[in-house]
Amino acid sequence: MTTTETVTETAPDDATLVSRARDGDMRAYEQLVLRYQGQMFRLAVKMLADRSDAEDVVQEVFLGAWRRLPQLNDDAAFVGWLYRMTTNRCLNVIRARRPTVEVDPETTESPRSDTQPEHAVQVSTQLEALNAALQLLTPEQRACWLLREVHGLTYEEIGDIVEVNTTAVRGRIARARAHLSEVMKPWR
Repeated sequence: MTTTETVTETAPDDATLVSRARDGDMRAYEQLVLRYQGQMFRLAVKMLADRSDAEDVVQEVFLGAWRRLPQLNDDAAFVGWLYRMTTNRCLNVIRARRPTVEVDPETTESPRSDTQPEHAVQVSTQLEALNAALQLLTPEQRACWLLREVHGLTYEEIGDIVEVNTTAVRGRIARARAHLSEVMKPWR
């Protein structure tokens, strides 16, 4: 090898890691967890509006995925499978809760502290309003809206995750957008 040649090592794709993990390779599964735990946590925390519940859900999802890995027929479908398990687990947690979730503005931290104080207050207030508005959606609408708007999934992928057809997904997202648009009017 000459000095101008470089060795580029690419990370294994999901299907390769899933296959290795199914064969008992814990390091391969750890790579999958590291790769996707942030996405699953963001989805769970937005659906549940509770960091502790979201952490529990994500831990349960990854533990359950490890145990049920032999049941996954298509190694390349791992991410969709994770989204489905996370969404379903969040829906179960929401159903088990009392109907209301209260957010205490005194204990809710602002997502950014490096902005001007007035702007930081405005952004924090807007985010609180959006999070409160999201909690007013049905859990199914919230899941579809978050999977589309925050995670950028297609209608087909969302339909597979929440186990409804794309027409139902589009309807849920449309109703969620209409509701959020109405509630967030003062912030335009």
